[in-house]
Amino acid sequence: MTTILFYILGIPALGATGMCITRRNPVHAVIYLVNAFFALAMLFYLLGAPLVAAWEVIIYAGAIMVLFMFIIMMLELAPGEAEEARGPNWTRWGPVVLLSLVLLVCTLLLVGVDPGTAAGVPSFHVSPRAFGRVLFERYALAIEIVSFQLLFAAVGAYYVGRGEKRRKSPGREE
Repeated sequence: MTTILFYILGIPALGATGMCITRRNPVHAVIYLVNAFFALAMLFYLLGAPLVAAWEVIIYAGAIMVLFMFIIMMLELAPGEAEEARGPNWTRWGPVVLLSLVLLVCTLLLVGVDPGTAAGVPSFHVSPRAFGRVLFERYALAIEIVSFQLLFAAVGAYYVGRGEKRRKSPGREE
């Protein structure tokens, strides 16, 4: 059962990722990427890592996607309302609905069947306390470097998002 679920979850993960990189509209790409993150979270849960699955949903599908949407809105990358939607409505929403239904069915199957009791799936789980201790004792420098990179990225996004008029200082003529 777990092998079948693994392959069933792999198809939406690959499909949503493929749809994400082929969409012209950045908002649609973000929606497909969120779908892919949910599929990956369920794969992590299936493989015996519920903590990583929860972080996948909370950090990537939640916080990072909100950041992406903020950047899309700040840089005005999304097409305006003047652009006319082409084709029937089901062609725009069909793939998202199909991927979401597959993920919903797999989630219900995962809730109904405990993957930790199936043969071939590791039955160990790491507590958040043990994971945090290892992460911040052994990899403290790497975490600090990543936090500085995120700070630099936020400052860079702020600078790029500012208007051209506000970038020039008032006393400078170019």
